[in-house]
Amino acid sequence: MVDLPTDEEDETHHSSESKEDQTSSSDSSSSLEEKEFSSIVKIPDAAFVQAVCRKRELVRAQDDYIALDVKHTSTTTDRKGSSDEDAEGDSDDYEKRIPFAPKPQTLRQRIAEETASRNEEISEESQEDENQDIWEQQQMRKAVKSIEGRVIDLSHSSGSQAVKKFDTSISFPPVNLEIIKKQLNTRLTLLQDTHRSHQREYEKYMQDIESSKSTIQNLESSSNHALSYKFYKSMKTYVENLIDCLNEKISTIQEIESSMHALLLKQAMTFMKRRQDDLKHESTYLQQLSCKAEISTNGSLGVDEKTQRILEEIESRRSQRRQARSLSGNHNHEEGTSSDDELSSLEMTDFQKSQGDILQDCRKVFEDVHDDFCNIQNILLKFQQWREKFPDSYCEAFVGLCIPKLLNPLIRVQLLAWNPLKLDSIGLKQMPWFTSIEEFMDSSVEDTKKDSSPDEKILSAVINKTIIPRLTDFVEFIWDPLSTSQTTSLITHCRVVLEEHSTCENEVSKSKQDLLKSIVSRIKKAIEDDVFIPLYPKSAVEDKTSSHSKFQERQFWSALKLFRNTVLWNGLLPDDTLRELGLEKLLNRYLIIALLNAVPGPDVVKKCCQVAACLPENWFENSMRTSIPQLENFIQFLLQSAHKLSRSEFRNEVKEIILILMKIKAVNQAESFIEEYHLNHLKSLIEEL
Repeated sequence: MVDLPTDEEDETHHSSESKEDQTSSSDSSSSLEEKEFSSIVKIPDAAFVQAVCRKRELVRAQDDYIALDVKHTSTTTDRKGSSDEDAEGDSDDYEKRIPFAPKPQTLRQRIAEETASRNEEISEESQEDENQDIWEQQQMRKAVKSIEGRVIDLSHSSGSQAVKKFDTSISFPPVNLEIIKKQLNTRLTLLQDTHRSHQREYEKYMQDIESSKSTIQNLESSSNHALSYKFYKSMKTYVENLIDCLNEKISTIQEIESSMHALLLKQAMTFMKRRQDDLKHESTYLQQLSCKAEISTNGSLGVDEKTQRILEEIESRRSQRRQARSLSGNHNHEEGTSSDDELSSLEMTDFQKSQGDILQDCRKVFEDVHDDFCNIQNILLKFQQWREKFPDSYCEAFVGLCIPKLLNPLIRVQLLAWNPLKLDSIGLKQMPWFTSIEEFMDSSVEDTKKDSSPDEKILSAVINKTIIPRLTDFVEFIWDPLSTSQTTSLITHCRVVLEEHSTCENEVSKSKQDLLKSIVSRIKKAIEDDVFIPLYPKSAVEDKTSSHSKFQERQFWSALKLFRNTVLWNGLLPDDTLRELGLEKLLNRYLIIALLNAVPGPDVVKKCCQVAACLPENWFENSMRTSIPQLENFIQFLLQSAHKLSRSEFRNEVKEIILILMKIKAVNQAESFIEEYHLNHLKSLIEEL
């Protein structure tokens, strides 16, 4: 039979269960509810439980159900009797019973348990207070953000509350104003850098916003996107077709250019070779004549048939030139200053026929091409429409840099018939391509309404890329520096190219440098190959009708002609280069030597006047009373000639020499000569200067 717990046992058991529950859970509210519940519910004692059990057994024996209203009328005596009678029955069900309470404890155990329970209750209350204090401490820390070193200890001992004292054993680094100031400055610098970074980002974002707004406005303002797309598409197709057309025709253009260049080169080489051969044969003939090495029995000089034929041809061409000059009324011409560039009728016919065939092929190059793809004016009109409708995209596409390359083949076709060495050749400004580009550039300034236009350098680029290389080819292979007509025409075109249409005031392109170098190189080659002034005994040249005298005179005037043509490049070639070519290589090396070998007289003075007339006036602008160093030999020769003439019958020629000295700014030498020979009537010349 199971012993039921008493009231005290129930209370003890309840307190132990409450302790276990409080230990397992930290929630103070749940433990309070359990205490209230246990205080309200009253657990029956052992006698009551036994009576209930007894009543249940009796009911089982009589009926098959258990009555709901059970009256507690049993007594202790009945329980004892029934317990004895039913001891055996209860023992059978002992194993099936569920124990509701622990076994009865002794009084000492119950007292100890109650004491422990009271201590646990006190401990729980203290734990609750401590938890509350910890929570408050955490809230206070979050609120005031306490700094390091300040720790509020709000923990309490059991039953009392104490505050921990500050631990003075902890040491902190020394702090002074400098350290604080340094830290504050460092912090301030970091904040300033951060502020500047944020400011830059802000400005960038603002720019992006403005750009986006502008783009949106432009897109909203452009009402006709379909037409814009159509125009760009058509322009793209046009440019692609134009490039394909030019790529297909460029090889033909190059072949025609090569044919024309070869024809002109052949003609130029024919003239130069003939002139050099004539000079060689005539010089050899005169040398043999002066030495009298081969004299025939009848007193004539033995000359081979080839040399005799060449000499006859030379004299025949000279006679024709004299006749032509007499018909034109030119009686002041000097032998040797004319260009020996005459062709026979057969040679002229062949040249004209070949040139006509080449020009005919040139006209057929774009015979099968529409004007929109071969006419420069029509091509520029297409780009002008683009510039007028969409100026921004036109500038962004750098069309001004592409146009010279597109027009290059078309301009080269127009230049095939152009010969800058002929005086009657058309000028660059009168060519169709030149006027078309100028009109395009003028309209560009009006369209952009600005001082500087993106297309203002198109003409300069065309000249640098197309015109100057062609001029360089003519200078290197075809130009004859001894020809005054060729030199004059070439200089005219070069001035247009190098001076009037320069890309920039201080800019010298590579093509221009190459052109100037080729001019200097060609003049040097002409001086080395074509200048020859023989020196004969005075007895051989005193007779002006002798062959030696005529040949020497022709060669002197030919060299003076080259000197004059060289000095014509003044303003295009540097002064130092020009003085080296004209004065050092020609005047001092050839002309003065020939003058020294000549007989003093009016002819020598005339030649000196011609030399002085060739000298540019700008060479003497900075000279007051002394001339340039390269003319020192010429000045000494003039003084020497004046000394000789003053003692001869030609003393009137001294005045011309004084005038020459004054022209070349040799004032000191002129005054000394006048004072030495007491030529007081010539002092007025110096005073007038």
